[in-house]
Amino acid sequence: MAFELPNLPYAHNALEPHIDARTMEIHHGKHHAGYTSKLNAAVEGTDMEGKSIEDLLANNTDNKAIRNNGGGFYNHRLFWEIMSPNGGGTPSGELGQAIDDSFGSFENFKKKFSDAAATQFGSGWAWLCVHPGGKLEVCSTPNQDNPLMPGAGCEGQPILGIDVWEHAYYLNYQNRRPDYISAFWNVINWDEVASRYAKNK
Repeated sequence: MAFELPNLPYAHNALEPHIDARTMEIHHGKHHAGYTSKLNAAVEGTDMEGKSIEDLLANNTDNKAIRNNGGGFYNHRLFWEIMSPNGGGTPSGELGQAIDDSFGSFENFKKKFSDAAATQFGSGWAWLCVHPGGKLEVCSTPNQDNPLMPGAGCEGQPILGIDVWEHAYYLNYQNRRPDYISAFWNVINWDEVASRYAKNK
């Protein structure tokens, strides 16, 4: 079964003014679609065909086509799902408690995550990951790498990520990456992040 480009769970303009419709159209319809197509081409006719994206990323990162396009496919799929037009605010419940336990406070976590995104040199991602037992970690990775890849520089299951490739924000924010990162907090779907936390702690 070939990998399929997922539909956005909201309209292209649903995240405005924080993320503009034109950026969403290009980001999803061109960039994510491109990663999906190239991933399928890379696995077709090989022993990797039919394996899950998680399996591919955990075991085939020496293959540049899988690392780059498989990472791009997985990372963007997560990215769309952890955003919402009704996002923002602060998490509560188990996730909120875990953030307090791991970082001291939500504000400390917010600063650490924002700093990881802002200081990632060049293209890449910042992540919130959960380890077995519920401990949380913030880290960043270059390009389309993610914590599922051995040797990525951080471990655990990613439950929140922000894309800091220029294609994610340049039409609206130009070189003002910190402004884009600040706006991202208004669209985070904490219910989705909490659900991912609960499944992977």
